[in-house]
Amino acid sequence: MKPQAINKLIETKPSYLMFGMVELAVAYGFACLAIDSGGLWWYGLTFVFLVSSLVSLLKVFRGQDK
Repeated sequence: MKPQAINKLIETKPSYLMFGMVELAVAYGFACLAIDSGGLWWYGLTFVFLVSSLVSLLKVFRGQDK
């Protein structure tokens, strides 16, 4: 596959929805670890994945695919 074909496949609403849901699940897992251990490292990872999932989900609901 050419890189342009891969980009067209990745930049669609279903793929943004899938990425957003997976990132949200990862953020939930890191949040559980953060609550159990109390470490700032886990809270930081939770925040990064939460923001990333929100960006992906906003692309789905605002219709910003190519």
